[in-house]
Amino acid sequence: MIKKQKLRPNYYLLLFLLPAFLFVFIFNYIPMYGILIAFQNYVPGDPIASLNADWVGLFHFNAFLNDFRFTQLMLNTFILSFLGFLIGFPLPIVIALLLNSMRSSKASKRLQTIFYAPHFISVIVLVGMLYLLFGEYGLINNLVLAFGGEKTSYFLESSAFRSLFILSGNWQDFGWSAIIYLAALSGVDPTLHEAAVVDGASRFQRILHIDLPAIFPTISVLLILSVGNLMGVGYEKVLLMQTGGNISVSEVISTYVYKTGLTGFPDFSYATAIGLFNSAINVILLIFANTMAKRFSENSLW
Repeated sequence: MIKKQKLRPNYYLLLFLLPAFLFVFIFNYIPMYGILIAFQNYVPGDPIASLNADWVGLFHFNAFLNDFRFTQLMLNTFILSFLGFLIGFPLPIVIALLLNSMRSSKASKRLQTIFYAPHFISVIVLVGMLYLLFGEYGLINNLVLAFGGEKTSYFLESSAFRSLFILSGNWQDFGWSAIIYLAALSGVDPTLHEAAVVDGASRFQRILHIDLPAIFPTISVLLILSVGNLMGVGYEKVLLMQTGGNISVSEVISTYVYKTGLTGFPDFSYATAIGLFNSAINVILLIFANTMAKRFSENSLW
C-alpha cells in the first residue's frame, strides 16, 4: 500500500521510462528467440520455433570448438579486450580526479569539452584519421621521409594493429567515460575538503582519502560491467582497419561471425552459434566479477 502511495504522485515520471522500456523490449528481448537458429540447420524461410525445424543440437558449437581458427580467434579477441581494459578502465578515473581537483573551474570545463569531443567522431571518420596519420602516405611517413628515414605502412604491419586499435579507441572514449565519475565526485561534501585543508592535507592526500573513496562504489559497478563485456570486441572498427598484412592479429570473433553469417555463402546457424558462445562467456565473466565484488566489497549488481 505504501509503495502505491509513493508511485501515484510520480506516475508521470514512470511515463518517461515507458518509451525506453518499449525500445529495449522490442529490439533486445523479442529478437532473442532467434538464438534457436544456433541449434538448427537453418535456411532462410524455414520456421524457427517449430518442431519441424532441422534440429541438430550442439553440432555447430562442437564445430566451432574444433575449428582450426578457434584458438586464434579467442586469443585475438581476449588480447584486444584485455589490453584495452587495462588502459581504458583506469584512465577515465584518473582524468576525472584530476579535472575535479583543478583550481580553475573554467580551465576544467574547457578541458572536459576537449576530452569529450572525440567521442562524437564516427568510427569511419576515426579510422580515416588513422590512415591520414599512419597510412603509407600519411603524415608520420612523410615526416620520417623528411628526416631521411624509410616509410612504413603501419596498417600492413601486424605488430602495429593492436597499438593503433587500442590507443585510438581509448583516446576517443576516455573523456566520455569520465563523465560518470565526475558526476559521482560532484556529490562529495565540500566540508570534507575544507576540514582536510585545515588539518594540513595535501591535494594528493585529499584525492586519495576523500575523492577516491567517494567514487569507489561507482568504480566497483563499472568494473563488474567492464569485466562482463571483456570479450565484446565490436566488428566495425576492426573490419575497417583489417588488411591482409594484419589479419593474423585482427581477426576476432565478431568479424568472423560477420563474415560467416553475412558474406559469401552465409551459414546463419554456425554464425549464430559462435555469437551465442561468445555471449555465454561474457555472462560467465559477469557472474564471476559480481561474485568477487560481493565477496570483497559491499558493492555488486545483485
